[in-house]
Amino acid sequence: MNIGIISDTHDNVAAIERATGIFDEEGVEIVIHCGDFIAPLIVPYFDEFELHGVLGNNDGDVANLQAAFDSLGGESQLHGRFADLEFDGLSFAVLHGESKAEVEAIAAGETYDFVCYGHHHERERSEKGQTTVLNPGAHFLTKSEDDRTVAILDTRSESVRFRSVLD
Repeated sequence: MNIGIISDTHDNVAAIERATGIFDEEGVEIVIHCGDFIAPLIVPYFDEFELHGVLGNNDGDVANLQAAFDSLGGESQLHGRFADLEFDGLSFAVLHGESKAEVEAIAAGETYDFVCYGHHHERERSEKGQTTVLNPGAHFLTKSEDDRTVAILDTRSESVRFRSVLD
């Protein structure tokens, strides 16, 4: 199965439309969003997918974000500030990740196969023992155009690829 991972969409509708197009093209079934949706109106753009999201530091309208997730139905869920997920036998810790020390501590515990986070607007894929640390990039105020990406995770091979959302 292919899982799409995205973060820090910050109401960037054009980037979200490109990202969901990439996810569709890649046969993604599940999308993990690592926070900073900003407005609830962003959530319906992911209605073709099972969406799992966490809250970021800029996600202030929690009640309406929750209502938007509820309207998606199915298995989609807004998990609060942290999600403990499992797909195809792989375990995922998902958080926004304002504190890199917290991200590193979760990874160092080697409890999860993947630790997915956002916030820093810079893509990352690194290994900490048995755990892969993954920041899919961002769609607002990135350090470089190279960071305007989403990640595609193939659960069979456990491989991760980044795809640019730029035209």
